[in-house]
Amino acid sequence: MLGEVVGSLANIFGAAEFPQLLAGIAQPDDAAVYQLDEERAVIATADFFPPVVDDAYDFGAVAAANALSDVYAMGGDPLFALNLLCWPGDQPGGLLAEILRGGAEKVREAGAVLAGGHSVADQEPKFGLAVIGLAHPKKIWTKGGAQPGDELVLTKPLGSGTITTALKNGAASTAHVAACVAVMVQLNRGAMLAGRSLAGALHAATDITGFGLVGHAREMAAQSSTSFNLRWAALPWMDGALEYARAQIYPGGTTRNIDFYSQWLDGGDDLAPWQQQLLFDPQTSGGLLMAVAPQALAGLLNELQASGQFHAHIGSVSAAEAGRISLV
Repeated sequence: MLGEVVGSLANIFGAAEFPQLLAGIAQPDDAAVYQLDEERAVIATADFFPPVVDDAYDFGAVAAANALSDVYAMGGDPLFALNLLCWPGDQPGGLLAEILRGGAEKVREAGAVLAGGHSVADQEPKFGLAVIGLAHPKKIWTKGGAQPGDELVLTKPLGSGTITTALKNGAASTAHVAACVAVMVQLNRGAMLAGRSLAGALHAATDITGFGLVGHAREMAAQSSTSFNLRWAALPWMDGALEYARAQIYPGGTTRNIDFYSQWLDGGDDLAPWQQQLLFDPQTSGGLLMAVAPQALAGLLNELQASGQFHAHIGSVSAAEAGRISLV
């Protein structure tokens, strides 16, 4: 419903009047893109959320990596960022300082600069970034470029929603949480650079976040007028994710994703209910899902391997009914 409401605003900003807007409300993607000239396009995004882990520094770093990821998903380089903060007045200032430090150091790691921000008083802490990036206007990645025959590569393991929910429930092991945090704080910069090295053979990309694997795969398939085939056996999971899912520990977002996105999922009838739920597990700061030309697959995997970037070849793209996700 929210998407429909926001989408209706596109009528106020006609495409003919704003041809420089390469990605916006009318053609939603991971970030907005505005062309400046023949060589430069600005990428703009914003993202913030409540704490997903207990440690303040880690929360700041995770939230920053998550926001920066939208620029990487478009094939761009972050330039600068602004803090977005909601903070209860009765909370210790030391916690706030650690959150901001975690975010700032992650922005620095991305090669960008923190330039300011805005805060409001709120009962629940929330933190994130508005990020501005830059890319060549003819080299922007979108969700809508996948082609039949393309191969699908994922650059982080799945399961952060289930693991962080287990943490909130007091059921997660310290080792599982630490490994999950290590994945969430990792920038998608290495994955982006590997994709950029393919000289146009990477046809589409998105980052896997709150809608889960099926939700974001559905968006890519629908905007590409293709169908995606995902292999359950090839899907990578963080340590502990299968264990907690089997124990029926999952976030509320899983149910919402199932309610909306399951209508486009085919197959998987032989999976247990907990396995099916994992397909809709909302991710925080997830990896990039890339659709790459089949002849360039080996090159992409080699680039990812050489840079030490996690990767899994999880499926392929077909010309079947547009927007369908088949589990094989």
